[in-house]
Order: sequence, then C-alpha cells, then structure tokens
Amino acid sequence: MTDSFPTLPSLPFDDDKLHEECGIFGILGPKDAANYVALGLHALQHRGQEAGGIVTYDPETGFNQARRFGYVRDNFTKASVMETLPGKISIGHVRYSTSGSKGQTAIRDVQPLFAEFAMGGCAIAHNGNLTNATALRRELIERGSIFQSSSDTECIIHLMARSIQKNIPERLKDALRRIEGAFSIVAMTRTKLIGVRDPMGVRPLMLGKFGDAYVLASETCALDIIGAEFLREIAPGEMVVITNEGLESFTPFEKRPSRFCIFEHVYFSRPDSVIGGHSVYETRRRIGVELAREAPVEADLVCPVPDSGTPAAIGYSQESGIPYAMGIIRNSYMGRTFIEPTAEIRNMGVRLKLNVNRALIKGKRVILVDDSVVRGTTSLKIKEMILDAGAAEVHFRIASPPTSWPCFYGVDTPDKENLLAATMSEEQMRVHLGVDSLRFVTLDGLYRAAGQDKGRDNAAPQYCDACFSGDYPIAPSDKLSAGFKTRAAV
Repeated sequence: MTDSFPTLPSLPFDDDKLHEECGIFGILGPKDAANYVALGLHALQHRGQEAGGIVTYDPETGFNQARRFGYVRDNFTKASVMETLPGKISIGHVRYSTSGSKGQTAIRDVQPLFAEFAMGGCAIAHNGNLTNATALRRELIERGSIFQSSSDTECIIHLMARSIQKNIPERLKDALRRIEGAFSIVAMTRTKLIGVRDPMGVRPLMLGKFGDAYVLASETCALDIIGAEFLREIAPGEMVVITNEGLESFTPFEKRPSRFCIFEHVYFSRPDSVIGGHSVYETRRRIGVELAREAPVEADLVCPVPDSGTPAAIGYSQESGIPYAMGIIRNSYMGRTFIEPTAEIRNMGVRLKLNVNRALIKGKRVILVDDSVVRGTTSLKIKEMILDAGAAEVHFRIASPPTSWPCFYGVDTPDKENLLAATMSEEQMRVHLGVDSLRFVTLDGLYRAAGQDKGRDNAAPQYCDACFSGDYPIAPSDKLSAGFKTRAAV
C-alpha cells in the first residue's frame, strides 16, 4: 500500500464561523475511479479545507492511498499523484477537525483510515462525531487495542477488528451498533462500496448513478460535478452495500425519529445542493422572507455579508421591498490558507476577505444580513467597516436563531461560554455589537423556511437544532461524563 506524507500549511485566522464538518465521496465502477472522487471532493471543499485523502483498490497494486494537507485543487489534480491511485473503486474525504487534535493535525489523522482484517482490507471515511468515542477508546485500549490516530473514526476500525462476524459489512454493522453520535460513512473493500447513516440521520448522505456506476456523496452538488444522476438520500439508519452486481439495502439499527441537522440548510451545504427535496438556496431565500416578516425595519439598502448571507438578503429584500445591494465585496482569491507573515497583517482580519463598497454605503441606512453570530468578533469588525464607510445606520438581521449551545455531532463550535448568545440576551448583544438593531430569525421561522409550515413541533422536533435550543437528540455521553450540563427539562 503506497502512502505520502506532506507538510501542514499555515492555519487560517479565525473567521468566527461554525466550521463545516467534513465531506465524503465514493464510487464503484469507472476506470480511474480516483479522478471522479477528486472531482467530487472538489465540489465538497466547502465542508473541509484542512486536508483530504483518497483510497483506491486495484487488483494488480492492491490498496493505494494519498493523503494531503490543504485544498483538493492543490493536491489531487496532479498527474504524479493521481497515477498512484489506480482502480475502479475509490472513496475520499475532505476534513475539518471536529475531533482529534484541532489545529495540530497529523497526517495519520487524515481520512480515509485503512485497516487489514483477516478477510481483507477496508477503508473508512466518516462525516460526523461519535459522542461516546472517549469511553470506547478507553475500553479498547484497556483490552489491548493500539491506536494510531486521534480521530474518533479509528474506534470503528478497532470495534470491527474485535467482531466475530465473517465479512466486513457485518463487522461494520457490529461496530456501529456500539457507537453513539452522528455518522455518515463511506467505506470500501476490494469489491464493495458501503454507505451508512446513523439512525437519526443527523448528517447527510446521497446516492447517485453515473452510467452503470453507483456514487455516494455528502451533497447533490458533488453528484452534479461528475454528471451523475441523483437517485435518493440514504435513509436514516440505512446501510447500502454496492457491488458490480448491484445494490443491497439493510436496516441494521433500531428505528428512531429522523433529526437531520437544520444548520445544513442555514450554512453548511452548498446553495446549489438539494436536501430532503428542498433546494438549499430556496430555503435560505425563504429564511430572509421570514426575517423580513418577523423583524422589519426602515432602511435604504439590504446588503449580504458574503457569501453565506446572500440568499437570505435576497429574500429579505424581495419581501420588504427595500433594494438589495452588494455593499460588501468579497476577495475571492484569498482562500483559507492565506499566509499571514506579520502581526500587522493578521490584525487586518476581516479586511483581508471583505471590503466595503464605500460609494454605495455612504449616508445610507443599511440592513446587513448574515447567516449566524458565533463569538461576534467578525460582526463587530464588519459593523466598524460599514460605519467607517459613512453609513447612517447599521441593522443586523441574522438568518438563524441565536447559537447558544455547542454542537457535538460533527461541527466545530466553541465552548458554551465563548458563544455570544450563551451569555447575552438579544438586546445585550445589540449593545455589545454597537448596532442600531439586531434581530435573529425565530426557531419557528427557520422551520417554516425549511418546509415545516406549522413551525417547530416542540413535542417531536423535525430537525436537530441543539445549537439553538439545547435539545440534544443524542446524549453527548463523553461530554456529560466530563461535567457538561445540558438544558434542564421543561
């Protein structure tokens, strides 16, 4: 099995966003399958910019892998790399650290992870977080397992190794029955491509067809890039096993209510993806419509904080009748691995990414529409830029409810005490940010925009919204053991 060990680039400055979990992609069928995986990962780059990896199997060379830090475009477009990845079956992963050593990632943490079992090799790529990984890891180490990475995904491999089942799909089922948390997984053996979602379907996984080949991907936009047909979503709690003979579907877990992550609609997924039959772009536009109805204000311009605030700003403008304008321009060429050579440059922060359209803003009452407020540091800087440009008033409208609880299901969120909404009321946040008004879309408004006309069903919520509500559908066992306090039952 071939491998490669590059160096880690400079880390980006904190852009005060919830960071996108990870992206996964797999395909069985076409010659040079890795090339299609690289394209799919490129489409999923927004879900993780820290590192990426691809594994393939070829009968002549066996399992092969390449793992790299940085962007797909900088690593998996080179012939010298792709020639080392022959075969008709391949899976890949783009990573942003949600477990393991954040900011200190070692190449051994980069997925897909690979292991040899008695019945052959298996590679696994995982999107999500295991909420009992610490307890499992402790148990496995006490029983003799030797871990090579800091990734929670490695627990799955060690649980598979201890299973007495006779084939890899059955061993994977055994392992996943021991696991708590959120997971969408693509895995591969020499002849099988496997996809599986956790019983509550917190993280996404799509099934497509490319000619005679089956494709698995985190989002439909990754199917589009290779020209694959979208067939359906892998259902919550479903496992599919794909071979050259076709696809088999299994339901290895006890059935539970679906609780898909609503923040996929707000921010994580690409706007050109489709989730649950809904266009992500259209959902975000409708959030803006809800905001305009819930929180109107007299103003001259509606301006998005690019790029994630753009669809909601369009919706707000359409519903309110206030003109939409590009008051802030994004530098599209900076990238997340911009090298920051001096403290002075680093302190420019947001200005490296965004610049105010002064001629447009001067003297105007401006509504700024953004997708979220996490720590509030970026919002402060943007407000200062707008006022420096001569704006008469600044009104923030946020296309999600206040983020007041950390996510334990595959999203890198700050500790609770570092979330602005966890320590301040909406009015206190407005004063802290120094803006003329600040309003967030309500949880019911968000649900209506996401297709639930009656809003949130508090008795049986249709989505996972723990980062807003504190209602954790899957107990964060490791965090509870470490002293984390969930919201008291009402």
